[in-house]
Amino acid sequence: MTTPPTSSPAAHRDWRATAAACTTVLLWASAFVSIRSAGEAYSPGALALGRLLAGSLALGALLLVRREGLPPRAAWPGIVWSGLLWFGLYMVVLNWGEQQVDAGTAAMVVNIGPLLIALLGARMLGEGLPGRLLAGMAVSFAGAAVVGLSMSGEGGASVLGVLLCLLAAVAYATGVVRQKPALRHGSALQITTFGCLVGTVACLPFSGALVSDAAGAPLSATLNMVYLGLFPTALAFTTWAYALARTTAGRMGATTYAVPALVVLMSWLVLDEVPAPLTVGGGLLCLAGVAVSRMRPHTGLTRKNPARPVEGRRHDAEHPETERR
Repeated sequence: MTTPPTSSPAAHRDWRATAAACTTVLLWASAFVSIRSAGEAYSPGALALGRLLAGSLALGALLLVRREGLPPRAAWPGIVWSGLLWFGLYMVVLNWGEQQVDAGTAAMVVNIGPLLIALLGARMLGEGLPGRLLAGMAVSFAGAAVVGLSMSGEGGASVLGVLLCLLAAVAYATGVVRQKPALRHGSALQITTFGCLVGTVACLPFSGALVSDAAGAPLSATLNMVYLGLFPTALAFTTWAYALARTTAGRMGATTYAVPALVVLMSWLVLDEVPAPLTVGGGLLCLAGVAVSRMRPHTGLTRKNPARPVEGRRHDAEHPETERR
């Protein structure tokens, strides 16, 4: 008689990390709809600063309620780098780039970010490049390209806009890889809060533009900016950091390939923009690639070769971000 398998603490943590990653992807997808609305009234720098201010206030209040305090000194290099590159530079240049190119071109260019994350993670963090990850990224990148091509029929793409979106992808990927080591020393809330604060300080030169734009902006645009700060920034960046601490940067980056597919769906539901069949097909490819990249290899245990405890099992359970190769 065999006893049914019970879920281990590591498996439970992995389930929560997956839920956190899904939350991040959904909220980041919704950000594209809000940016489109708020960007009509706010300049790129002003929108980034307003978003970061709202996010910093929410995260700071939560940090005080939880009494987590300052992160350890060892976490600060990663906090500063991710704050400057991801919270600061990425948000400004992405807002600017989307004013220069159509949505399809922006989606294609920015979606090289997950590929850069995997390459930088292998180079700087020693994460390796598993076959399933590479295969899933290839499928998702093809899907993102199909989505971009299907949506790029209207409007021209300027060289400046393409370069800005490329810079946004590089800043995003580098910020993620720099953030990963910091999560070994501080909590997801600490790393996100102080990274957001660093980005806010970096964007303070846009204060005058923010005040000027806010004076003439409609209420809907301002509410969208506040939404961007509270949910796609404060909440989604925290759930991202929580999940990133429990897996590799490459696998987390591949998860964001689902964003273009979700943006298409949300635009359909919220903005009544009916997607073309080619767009739907590209979105399905994006989701399929994410599924492949996040699959874990089967252990293939048999009764003749039962699993036995190993010396490193306890360490792996306590540090699930370490993957066996």
